[in-house]
Amino acid sequence: MTKATTSTLPEPRAGGPWLLPPAAPGARPVRRAGPGPDAVLFDRDGTLIEDVPYNADPALVRPLPRARAALDLLRAHGIGAGVVSNQSGAARGCFDRAGVEAVRRRTEELLGPFAVWAVCPHAPGQGCGCRKPEPGLVLAACARLGVAPHRVAVIGDIGSDMAAARAAGARGVLVPTAATRRAEIAAARERAADLLGAVRLLLGGRPAGGAA
Repeated sequence: MTKATTSTLPEPRAGGPWLLPPAAPGARPVRRAGPGPDAVLFDRDGTLIEDVPYNADPALVRPLPRARAALDLLRAHGIGAGVVSNQSGAARGCFDRAGVEAVRRRTEELLGPFAVWAVCPHAPGQGCGCRKPEPGLVLAACARLGVAPHRVAVIGDIGSDMAAARAAGARGVLVPTAATRRAEIAAARERAADLLGAVRLLLGGRPAGGAA
């Protein structure tokens, strides 16, 4: 998500990420056989949907190219999908949890269901452990899904997504956009041109470049 700075941020607060939707009663851990990870966690803004700064309006949700095809391919292989997203607009007072829920529901209307959304509602400098590049969002999503981080992949468009994956012990695949810095692209261990290419890579396809 596009980041901004302000001199009127709220004081640091305790608390972890928001996990959406509520855990289903009797939900079982993701377990599967075959190629690829047990689950794939996607960044939201700039990866799954267009990056609209501090957006809580479902009418502005626009999926990025090939996002639905990528998710359909994952689901066809029985691989769980989740979202890990920094949303500092909550700390800045731009929206509340209901706004995040509204965007979640619209995203799922367009792209299908996700098993978990792990959202950091804190601003930079608040000292939380969930805001990417910290590993908290990835670890919280893995715990909800009942999978080990080393059996999970993270797909995102910037370096903090890849850093969060590494810190959690997960695999990271970068899908660069116009917002991705050249240094982030050069540092990525794996990358793909788009989301469908990233999913194919995770399923055993050839890498589309990146550091070894």
